[in-house]
Amino acid sequence: MTRMVKYQPQICFVLTAEFAVKAFLLNHLRALSEFYKVTVIVNTNNPNFLNEQGIDAKVIPLAIARDISLVSDVNCLIKLIKIFYQQDFSAVHSVTPKAGLLAMLASWLVRVPLRVHTFTGQVWITKAGVERVLLKQFDWLIALFSTQIIVDSPSQCQFLIDENVIPTEKSNVFAKGSISGVDLVKFKFNQGMRSTIRQQLKIPSQAIVFLFVGRLTKDKGVLDLAQAWRGLSFNKAYLLFVGPDEQNMQIQIARLAETDKKNIHIIEYTNTPEDYMSAADVLCLPSYREGFGSVVIEAAAVGIPAIASRIYGITDAVIDNETGLLHTSGDIDAINHCLQNMLDSSTLRLKLGEQAQARAMKDFDSKLITHAWVNFYHKNLQLND
Repeated sequence: MTRMVKYQPQICFVLTAEFAVKAFLLNHLRALSEFYKVTVIVNTNNPNFLNEQGIDAKVIPLAIARDISLVSDVNCLIKLIKIFYQQDFSAVHSVTPKAGLLAMLASWLVRVPLRVHTFTGQVWITKAGVERVLLKQFDWLIALFSTQIIVDSPSQCQFLIDENVIPTEKSNVFAKGSISGVDLVKFKFNQGMRSTIRQQLKIPSQAIVFLFVGRLTKDKGVLDLAQAWRGLSFNKAYLLFVGPDEQNMQIQIARLAETDKKNIHIIEYTNTPEDYMSAADVLCLPSYREGFGSVVIEAAAVGIPAIASRIYGITDAVIDNETGLLHTSGDIDAINHCLQNMLDSSTLRLKLGEQAQARAMKDFDSKLITHAWVNFYHKNLQLND
């Protein structure tokens, strides 16, 4: 008697960077691999990095450039077409703009049945002229070639619909937003680490620490934060920048904020941002564009409130005067005012922090988002548990 082997649909994820897979998709991939054959195409030098995380998934290295490079991009498109043609993928799912354009076009040409892209923010929102039009058109093409679209925040989804980039009938937002939610096991307050980090940086235990976590770029508003920093009471306030400096921001930060006397520290890289969140009292995200602002809810889970820009995406992560303080992006005086309010009132900091933590635990637990991803694929691939 021949044994029946249960068919497992195959899902292929396409991203530009291994970092993005590790930051956003590990829990989703681990859960999906229980039901599907999972392949990840990504720019990596370590095709075993998912297996090392205990995830049963195949990795295909592909050097997808983050920036526009015509020769490289055409070469990657041809390789993707060949891979999709040779494999029996039931679905192709892309994350990040460049991967989205190449993967959605290639999978459309090969006629993969389910073509999904996740929007996590728009690079064109801070651009102007021809560059803005071109980059926006790329997002429109991604949506055109997709059969389903996931957007990582409700306000971003509405923005894209209003801008005629994506159609309502294709669009999905999971839970209250976020691509991955927050890992409540990882992101929690650690008193020991608070003391350790502060000792390493020679920050007094009673000082109030403001924290920025992310890429140091102009679009993230780091120069605005540095400029707004001037004028505070620096005998008890410290500012930490934690993240890679992609645009030589450190020199400009030093000039704007006078770091030699303004109690500022810059840490270029860490695998454990939660440690610095435990050491801090307030998170700052004065960004000009965000898809959601995952760092906000990660900090919230640790118990600290946020000062952040009032822009789409972030307004889903921060409730003004309830889990943090919002300001107009680029408004130096408004940022300074928020900093001063948080610095002056321990009652305000603690109240907003407690409310932010409760909301993060209730609405943004990573398990909720992973469950939504699995249900999305069960529905669209018609797989029953």
